[in-house]
Amino acid sequence: MGRFSDFLGKELGARQVWLFFLLATLLYVVPLILADYSYIDDNWRSLSAGMAWSEQGRLFTQLFYNLLTFSGAAPNIYPLPLLIATLAMASALTRLTLHYFPQPTLACCLVPLPLWYNPFFLQNLSYQYDGPAMALSLVAVIYAITFRHPSRSRQWLVPSLLIALALGLYQISLNVFLGLCCLELLRGVNERWAWPQLRGLIGWKLAQVTVGWLMYCVSAVAFMAQDRTLLLNWSAAPLLQLQINIGRVLEKVVLLFHGGFTWVFAALLVCAIAGGVQLGLKILERRESLPNKALIGLLCLLTLPLVVLLVSGVALFFRDFNEGARTLMGFAVLLVLLFYLSHLALAQIHERLPLLLVVPLLAMLSLSFAYGRVLTVQKTFATSALMSLQYDISSHRPLREAKRIYLSVTYSDHWLLGAAGSFKQMPVLHYLLNIDFYMLAENLPKVGITNVVAEKERRNATRVGYQGYPALVERPYYRIYLLGDYGFIVMTEPAPIKALRW
Repeated sequence: MGRFSDFLGKELGARQVWLFFLLATLLYVVPLILADYSYIDDNWRSLSAGMAWSEQGRLFTQLFYNLLTFSGAAPNIYPLPLLIATLAMASALTRLTLHYFPQPTLACCLVPLPLWYNPFFLQNLSYQYDGPAMALSLVAVIYAITFRHPSRSRQWLVPSLLIALALGLYQISLNVFLGLCCLELLRGVNERWAWPQLRGLIGWKLAQVTVGWLMYCVSAVAFMAQDRTLLLNWSAAPLLQLQINIGRVLEKVVLLFHGGFTWVFAALLVCAIAGGVQLGLKILERRESLPNKALIGLLCLLTLPLVVLLVSGVALFFRDFNEGARTLMGFAVLLVLLFYLSHLALAQIHERLPLLLVVPLLAMLSLSFAYGRVLTVQKTFATSALMSLQYDISSHRPLREAKRIYLSVTYSDHWLLGAAGSFKQMPVLHYLLNIDFYMLAENLPKVGITNVVAEKERRNATRVGYQGYPALVERPYYRIYLLGDYGFIVMTEPAPIKALRW
């Protein structure tokens, strides 16, 4: 017991820190690897070894898969890319920990871990193709923050290149870089950096992000589809559009705070406030002029709303606003900020008290395993649906030989009844899953059915226009109609989850 107690408080070497992060990062993705579920875009990519990342401004994601598969396409090699990204993340978190704490203990290692244990990042990692690239963009951002070199030209150039690389992997990672810059300022104030040093830090970071963005524009924007670059319509109440977008993000974030999560994060917030007060007292104790103290205090205060805004960040300003959990990478930095300030407050009381930060981390790890089970249920349901459709189409010759079968586009929140209990107890799981369809047309070629297409230009004519005709096939979740050489699959939505009795 004594040795274990000593281990909790002793200084760790770089190798021990890396081993800790390797175990922690792998543990977080184990449920996703075990589920092995092809998530949304993975279906068409795995069928055709498809790319199409360059037109989304993610040229380096495309190059990553070209290099990794030794081909000009992207054959499915999951989970190898995720394992590579996880190893890279363990190294990046080690570097960040040593950057924040030159003499790290186990409690210090807990502070940057939310960059990986971000609950909303689970949706990013659900993508077997895109997830590893998104994780590598996070790695590039961390290395951009921690890079140090005596040469001024390298100190300016290398982080800029890393930022451009991160943006070329996933543009939303810019939110993480800007958020970590805010944390750098708070760290500098806590370590009593002089005002010229703090001012230099701000200048360097602004220069790095500007040059990095320009490099990215030169390398990737030329390949990007035009609709991906459209910003908000500034002639039509842009502030109202921003307000609406922020409100939609807030509605989604609130889903996380349910049950025990509410109390855990409330306690974390209280500790962070105590740490913020402690940081404010250090500003008052500085041997600076009163205007400099006021300016430093104001900058520290401004970092808090800025980090909150960066939860969705740059995504708020695009006309094609996406409120999906995968765009909330900035929430990780908000968590790291709360952890850092909480560490300051708890360490002031006792050196081992910051180990209590393991509690919210365990809550997020628990959410990861719960989400993994939901993915497994979804995989079982999707496989059953696929086999049912395959059997019905194959066993009816007119359907098998139809020129085309239209699959209606029917969205519902109630398809996955098998996970209703989990959704009720952890509402954020439904938001993370983000699957509101019964079946994707691109799934059917996996079982030899090639004449089914998703109904797009027909604007749901299948769902509303053929229900007066007798169905050739009728199942609990769908009906199949046949008119001449064309078939129509019409979905039948299940009862809402709230109507069930347990």
